Amino acid sequence: MTEKTDVQVVIDGKVLTLSGYESEEYLQKVASYINNKIAEYNKMAAFRHANKDIQHRLIEINIADDYYKVKKQLEELEEELATKQNELYDMKHDVINKDMLIETTKEKLKLAQEELHENAKKIVQLETELKEKKK
Repeated sequence: MTEKTDVQVVIDGKVLTLSGYESEEYLQKVASYINNKIAEYNKMAAFRHANKDIQHRLIEINIADDYYKVKKQLEELEEELATKQNELYDMKHDVINKDMLIETTKEKLKLAQEELHENAKKIVQLETELKEKKK
């Protein structure tokens, strides 16, 4: 198991300690994401005038909204991937079937050419016999 990481981060001007089994860089990235959300909302006058509890709820709702949008996008991409994998499987199956058909056709062509060659020999033989009978 990975060792637990404790890292000091600054979120909304306050120093906090984040703990987790992720890397320090990851935990700093999480803090940065939260700070960016706070900065984004602080640009809105209505947000700045709301009490801290309302501000926190709005940011929490916004982060949850981001999460669910990304989760939905991931699900859609996974579905698309599954569809593409099925299409690829079908295409590979079609290629295999076509390859088998080509091989079968080549074998039939070879047999037909051999039969044609044998028939050509018979024609020559029969023509020769016919000429000999006419003599």
